[in-house]
Amino acid sequence: MKENWIAPSILSANFAKLGEEVDKVLSAGADVVHFDVMDNHFVPNLTIGPLVCEALRKHGVTAPIDVHLMVEPVDRIVPDFAKAGASIITFHPEGSVHIDRTLQLIHDCGCKAGLVFNPGTPLSHLEYVMDKLDIILLMSVNPGFGGQSFLPSALAKLRQVRKLIDESGFDIRLEIDGGVKTDNIREIKAAGADIFVAGSAIFNQPDYKKVIDDMRSELAKAG
Repeated sequence: MKENWIAPSILSANFAKLGEEVDKVLSAGADVVHFDVMDNHFVPNLTIGPLVCEALRKHGVTAPIDVHLMVEPVDRIVPDFAKAGASIITFHPEGSVHIDRTLQLIHDCGCKAGLVFNPGTPLSHLEYVMDKLDIILLMSVNPGFGGQSFLPSALAKLRQVRKLIDESGFDIRLEIDGGVKTDNIREIKAAGADIFVAGSAIFNQPDYKKVIDDMRSELAKAG
């Protein structure tokens, strides 16, 4: 079984003190920095670009940066994020005309590659690209805004994808994003996830370490 990674989404952090916030959450025990990129076109919000990713690297952040591209088209921006210091780049199949080519582009740029599935997106896109995936990210909310509630239907989808991964024999991580909290993270892990994106559940609390410790304690109970 893969190690569980907790990936705070900086979308919920204090942007006036972003470097400090990321330092704090990593020293509190987080594994990965989750980086939400929205273009006000593919999703109804506008967030951050490669310059912010580069600034975090220059600030001294060495942890993996997991860039989730909620943009369309994706290919133009992939090399910029790779150059800015992204470790992982995931995108939505709806944002690429040629999914196979985009996955190859991400790998050619030296990053791990993944596909992201919205609650209403069918998993059929996985059929011919499992061999090119390092990560599959399931959205447990509709993308565009932080602070939404977890959609219970995501649990069945997680179980379905976990089965596909296990049967494929490929080394693919299963990530979940949206409404992940201390009180549901055990159930989410039991359904098959091993990377847990949490934004407001961490950054809206006064003590990041306590939240992350509590999440780890819940994950341990899931076995």
